Amino acid sequence: MLLWFSALSSSFSSPVSLSPSLVPRVRSSYNSGRTFLGLDKCNACIGTSICKKFFKEEIRFGNWLASPLQLPPDYLPSYPANYSDDSKTWRPVEITRLVSKYQNELSDRRICASASAPKTCSIERVLRKTGRFQKWLQAKRLTPDLVQGLPSPLLRCPSQRLLDRVVRRYAEVADAGSIFMDHFTDRDKLRLLYTLAVNAHPILLQIFPGAEGWPLPKYLGSCGRFLVSTSTRPLQEFYGAPPDQAADLAYQLLGVLESLRNNDLNYFFYFTHIDAGMFGIFSNGHLFIRNASTLGVIDKQEGSQVATRAEENKDIFSCLVSGCQAELPSCNAIPEKQSLVLVCRQLLPRLLQGKFPSPVQEEIDAALTQCAEGTRPDPEVLGAASRLKDILRPLRTCDPRFAYRYPDCRYNAKF
Repeated sequence: MLLWFSALSSSFSSPVSLSPSLVPRVRSSYNSGRTFLGLDKCNACIGTSICKKFFKEEIRFGNWLASPLQLPPDYLPSYPANYSDDSKTWRPVEITRLVSKYQNELSDRRICASASAPKTCSIERVLRKTGRFQKWLQAKRLTPDLVQGLPSPLLRCPSQRLLDRVVRRYAEVADAGSIFMDHFTDRDKLRLLYTLAVNAHPILLQIFPGAEGWPLPKYLGSCGRFLVSTSTRPLQEFYGAPPDQAADLAYQLLGVLESLRNNDLNYFFYFTHIDAGMFGIFSNGHLFIRNASTLGVIDKQEGSQVATRAEENKDIFSCLVSGCQAELPSCNAIPEKQSLVLVCRQLLPRLLQGKFPSPVQEEIDAALTQCAEGTRPDPEVLGAASRLKDILRPLRTCDPRFAYRYPDCRYNAKF
């Protein structure tokens, strides 16, 4: 018996011996892990579609493969992790909070305060009693009036076509594919409403998947108040990249913004805020939108339905993560140049500055200056961005470091 305990103890400290079959260790860990993941707050959460992967140790936080199973610090916004379908081969993923732990706690207190309840009130019970959720319970279809007043840029200018896409592709329900919510349980409706009210990032990953060519990482599922997606390295890690790589990333970034303005589905995507952490690079060199929380959508095909009196549509769901007084500009006031100005002003100079010989660097700097001037008319900003792409295109190299386009670039006359 002593030898058996000794062998079991040594297996816990050996990376190659970690196995999902060690059920007692998994269960004991998730007594505290449920709270860490936010499962104790469901159904005021994102979902539970990927929880089994956690419980079976087929998703492991970064340090799980190198040390005994333990939960990471709870104050970080995201965590590197490993994902497996067979417990033998692993691929990197990212586990992300919708909002910070502090913002979650503040949001929960706001919910209790809205019902004049103590801090330890049932978050779910309070949200279920709200007028908005009662309307959701009666609704068979998600319509613009049900989401008006929610703070997400995604829902600032909602069209029925966009909302139908949300319902049809919502991955946290057992039976997706219909524009009607007949297959949604009360729990499903609350989870969708809570996600839309807190951070629409996971919804955007689901309704505009990378598999269809959208520049977003793959949504793998949610557990509690965390979502799991494919892993990328943030753009700021590449500020010191060599010239050919910097030119490639800048060229890709301008291409992404172009696809957000003009696409086959006739949606116009725009950023309300930008920082380098919002873009990420996969291991094959491909650039994607890493964080879509500030991405707004305007339906150019169907148009948008906007509340005439926004104040009447504000409730506790409007105030979970931001001040209730926050006002966004009207849908008609979003210029086509908005995202370009933000990127040319805040990201591209740090990526491209001082990387190239004269006179190429001067041409890049001049195009960046024009692209970053928000006072210029839309056509001038778009023209400057187009010139910058033309300058950057021949500065990229064609070699295996850029696996996402190699070796195709060797046979592409446009490259």
